[in-house]
Amino acid sequence: MFASFLVEQSDPDRFYGHLAADSLATLSEHVEVRDRIVVDVGAGPAQFAAAFRAAGAHYVPLDHDPHVASVADGGIVGSALALPLATGSIDIVFSSNLLEHVPDVEGVADEMVRVLRPGGVLYLSYTNWLSPWGGHEASPWHWVSGDYAARRYERKHGKPPKNRLGETIHRTSIAQGLTWATRTPDIEILAARPRYLPDTFRHLLRLPGVREILTWNLLLVVRKRPAPVAPPR
Repeated sequence: MFASFLVEQSDPDRFYGHLAADSLATLSEHVEVRDRIVVDVGAGPAQFAAAFRAAGAHYVPLDHDPHVASVADGGIVGSALALPLATGSIDIVFSSNLLEHVPDVEGVADEMVRVLRPGGVLYLSYTNWLSPWGGHEASPWHWVSGDYAARRYERKHGKPPKNRLGETIHRTSIAQGLTWATRTPDIEILAARPRYLPDTFRHLLRLPGVREILTWNLLLVVRKRPAPVAPPR
């Protein structure tokens, strides 16, 4: 995956095609996607829709921007902070590289868990701020500061970057996602590892500080616990 990531800008079809296939393979280790309702929160490139639909999933893209191609073609327009979906109605929630773009990581993650049915699975990944790619197109100068990275990008390209700290991108961390996952009582963690690196690198998550630089992108797969059964009277 890391080799594909390096060509995201120069060959996006290759990168997103590989990313979609890898995401589907990872999900399939934990849940059957065929005939399941899969909601993609922060709907990604067309490769994700194609991969899930080819696997037999009922794929539903959701994004706040009605002009996202997959949303315009029969998706749902709505905010990740208040998903327009009924509680306990969705089999699988998929969200790829959204959380770094929202101001309330835990609130959005909680919303995704809310709409899952008991036993449903959430696939969640995001790029943390201290990752080498944390500033996105202005990286790695975000390590100096978000303002400096934006100014440098604009001087070089003649236009401001799409992602500006505090506006369209935020200071998310690996610790933030791991803390949310371990402290949310109605989920169990099925997988936690760097997304773009081999599974053997999952041990990086045990190293505070180091993990914020080297993880690049955190992948969490969690399952919503069944509702507790009331004792018989």
